[in-house]
Amino acid sequence: MSGYTDLLRTPGVARIIAAQLTARIPSGMLSLAFLIHIERIFDSYGAAGLVLAATSVGQAVAGPLTSRWMGRFGMRAVLIVTLVICATGIFIVGFALLPLWAYMLTGLIVGLSTPPIQPAVRTIYPKMVTGKQLTPLFSLDASAQEIIWVTGPFITVILATQVSPVVAIAVAGGFLLGGGIWFIASPEVGKVRIPPSRRKLGVVMKNRAVLLATVCGFLLIGSAASVEVGVVAVFGEGGTEAGILFGLWAIASLVGGLSMGHLPIGPWALARRFAIVVVGMAMAPFALEFWWLALALLVAGIGIAPVLAVMFAIVSASVKFSETAEAYGWLGTGQLIGAALGSAIAGFLIDDFGPIGGFWAAIAFAVAGLLVAVLFRGWHPDLRGRDASPIPDTEPVEIVS
Repeated sequence: MSGYTDLLRTPGVARIIAAQLTARIPSGMLSLAFLIHIERIFDSYGAAGLVLAATSVGQAVAGPLTSRWMGRFGMRAVLIVTLVICATGIFIVGFALLPLWAYMLTGLIVGLSTPPIQPAVRTIYPKMVTGKQLTPLFSLDASAQEIIWVTGPFITVILATQVSPVVAIAVAGGFLLGGGIWFIASPEVGKVRIPPSRRKLGVVMKNRAVLLATVCGFLLIGSAASVEVGVVAVFGEGGTEAGILFGLWAIASLVGGLSMGHLPIGPWALARRFAIVVVGMAMAPFALEFWWLALALLVAGIGIAPVLAVMFAIVSASVKFSETAEAYGWLGTGQLIGAALGSAIAGFLIDDFGPIGGFWAAIAFAVAGLLVAVLFRGWHPDLRGRDASPIPDTEPVEIVS
């Protein structure tokens, strides 16, 4: 823990982490808020899943592109424009009464305009700390990210069930605006300039480590999204049990991320951590009762942040600095497609087979992720004995005589 304390004492680190987390909390809130809101309007989890899918597909399409634009137009310019459009779309979904196709279209716009804060902050990190501190910083970031993916749903369930889904959506929009402004105003956002990439959009995906991390992220978040929908379906929209379970899940992930952050990252690191997630997910369907699901999510949660931390580290260590933002954009795209498919598939399975359908979807995604991590471990760089700093860009330098 002393290593994490030293990290947080590094000038700007604690502030930039707090700002980006605040701005990204809606990523963990909107899926469930939209789910509950749209399901109440149309009385169908399938219809809600379609809106979630449209939103996530929009994010997936825009992620690499807006991340790449930050190297061309600057971080602040891209972040400001996307922030305004995205927040407007969120409030329209919450407060306007629309037909299903219009909700899907608005969700798509929300996704397309999602500010690329995640690629921005992970591009900034290597410029804030030493190479030795970078891997622990990614672990700390991954652990903190679980506040978004798990505590975000906890806040949403409490607000949506005890107050109103509209209030939950409005609060998510407030977090986006407040956190986004805080992040954009951070000095580091103005100091770090991303060099424009000289290669075409998408070429970075030929990097095997980036491709491995993207596919595994897609499957991990697909599993998590399926579980979220399944848990809500088990306890209904009027109970607080789902929110409590998501809170326990967050605690487990935080503990897992912080406790494994110092471990060496060898070729089997991703597979070993993914195996923990599979065990937890596989436990869930045996008894759809509160305490059993709590135990299952605690086990699964221990592995989630460590999996994410490994993915961030192997991507950082495998690409040039000018390509890091786009690489993380693709990583986010994989996760968002996973969220879209996980939510949609779980929604339709729940409509057909009841709440257990969501958990079977989660198991399928998790097992597939473990198999990919094992079968393609040769694509996993060995970071034992080396740091996770990006490969420096080299270019001719003009000398003034």
